[in-house]
Amino acid sequence: MKKNRWKIILIIISIVATLWYLYPTYKDINYQKKLSELRGEDSLKFVQQHIDDIQKVKQKRIKLGLDLQGGMYVALEVDIVKMLDNLAKNKDETFRQILAEVKKKAVVSQEPITSILLREFQSRGIRLSRYYGDIRQSDSEIISELEKQAEDAVDRALEVIRNRVDKYGVAEPSIQKQGSNRIVVELPGVKERGEVRQLLQSTAVLEFKLLKPADIAIKVMQTIDNYLAGKGVVDTTDTLRTTASSDTTKKDTVKTIASELGADTTAGLSEFERFKKEHPFFAYVRVDEQTGIGFVLARDKKMVEYILSRPDVVNLIPPDFEFVWSAKPFTAQDGNQYYNLLAVKKDPEITGKVITEARATIDPDNNAPIVIMRMNSEGAREWARITGANINKHIAIILDGTAYSWPVVRTKIIGGSSQIEGLDSPEEARLLEVVLKAGALPAPLEIVEERTVGPSLGEDSIQKGLKAALLSFIVIVLFMVIYYSTGGFIANLALVLNIAFILAVLAGFNATLTLPGIAGIVLTIGVAVDANVLIYERIREELAIGRTLRSAIDEGYSKAFSAIFDANITTFLTGLILYNFGSGPIQGFALTLMIGIIANLFSAVFITKVIYDIIAEKYPQIVKFG
Repeated sequence: MKKNRWKIILIIISIVATLWYLYPTYKDINYQKKLSELRGEDSLKFVQQHIDDIQKVKQKRIKLGLDLQGGMYVALEVDIVKMLDNLAKNKDETFRQILAEVKKKAVVSQEPITSILLREFQSRGIRLSRYYGDIRQSDSEIISELEKQAEDAVDRALEVIRNRVDKYGVAEPSIQKQGSNRIVVELPGVKERGEVRQLLQSTAVLEFKLLKPADIAIKVMQTIDNYLAGKGVVDTTDTLRTTASSDTTKKDTVKTIASELGADTTAGLSEFERFKKEHPFFAYVRVDEQTGIGFVLARDKKMVEYILSRPDVVNLIPPDFEFVWSAKPFTAQDGNQYYNLLAVKKDPEITGKVITEARATIDPDNNAPIVIMRMNSEGAREWARITGANINKHIAIILDGTAYSWPVVRTKIIGGSSQIEGLDSPEEARLLEVVLKAGALPAPLEIVEERTVGPSLGEDSIQKGLKAALLSFIVIVLFMVIYYSTGGFIANLALVLNIAFILAVLAGFNATLTLPGIAGIVLTIGVAVDANVLIYERIREELAIGRTLRSAIDEGYSKAFSAIFDANITTFLTGLILYNFGSGPIQGFALTLMIGIIANLFSAVFITKVIYDIIAEKYPQIVKFG
């Protein structure tokens, strides 16, 4: 018993961790069951009372794929041919014929469209500079620029789609680039086909909006807070705000705000609950007094969205006033992720239609990432007026209702060329470049494949998958018990733990369980039993030549291990290859298979050996292998 002490501790820790990661799934199932039983006001009241916990367990539960949950699968193609048509500096009959031929060949070829274009021009002996770029540029230089334009067009479309899907409120969407010009979108639980088509294909809206003055923003937030707390007048107490100097970072600001509010995430639960009762809005939204910008914990974002969407709260917000969220969360010094909540003027000062160029680069003076933005003549005139009238004020850059940056106007900008500073990284600068360009997508999006998986089909897939897994499990359990007696019971226990470990890992890493994933689990059940069969047959051989029970068990595990390890590592490598080179369903199958292999080595070899050591020492008379 003593020699296995550390092993027993490790097994207990593993089982406790498994239960910890699976508990949110169990709790979410209970919540869904409860909600299905409630109707009308009772259902709404239940959601309001448990919204924090419902959102928390939903984020941590095992995610179900499109084939199990139902929803929509949409494949979009960025029309690069149309983009090439738009970029041409002149067009004649020859050009139209070439482009028509490119479009025809692109349908049946996996080759990049720009490569097809180059070949068509070269076959006719025509230089690309006749229609693109500068007369002094070579074909290779022009095609390189066109390739970059095509890649940028796909990146812009991807960012626009991701932003829209996030705002649409789809749980666990999958948005991936496929090939050179395709984007695949999976939307679990979505049924409205028309809405999705409009969502994905409509023109992106890029706007520049002024932030509301800090005192006005805070006053509106205070009005909401007082209303939710049942107070009738605006309280101007300074304990609900904090002052941050102009050079204070977002991370430092959040730390200061949280501590001054007494609502720091490390604070006692009772203290926070008391504060939340007195200030239902400011318990979730920390506010910087200088800018009026709010900071909201990522886990509280849904709650604040719910509050701001309530009809009675909407009535408290002035008609020229609008709240918008930052596109991405940031990590503060306290280790938590926060979203910014900005109060902006409802009407934009200017739109993205006037932008002619955006380029992420490095400022040579201080090596900091910046974005250079240029506008057309109409935009330059408006921008000079806007910046001249709003020096030292923030202007938010908003794409489809989400803020990506809110730089401060330092001086009146004449000529339409602006430099956006204060970016945290080159990646953030690159994202802002994509956003600024996305206001007027040069290449339209076309839906080339669309299919809807109904909830009944998803439910049917779950039922059939579970039946297959359950049937295989029952058959194996009965076989092991009948053929190996006591050993069969222990092997079955390891099998149950093996399945639990797989599901816990999926939940812990926010992986998605799909129908092929269930197939991977079924296969893992067979692999797990195969390991036990090898061990038990070796033990039988050792007992047959007269070894003691303890000695036979040790020798059986020792001699079987190399065969078990070789078989499992070979299967694992196969799964790794499938995962790297496969896509979609194949990856789902490979992922659960690889997790199952690792869990199998732990449960079928490590755990069962410890159990046999304990039983053979305490109750050797009950150990039988058939």
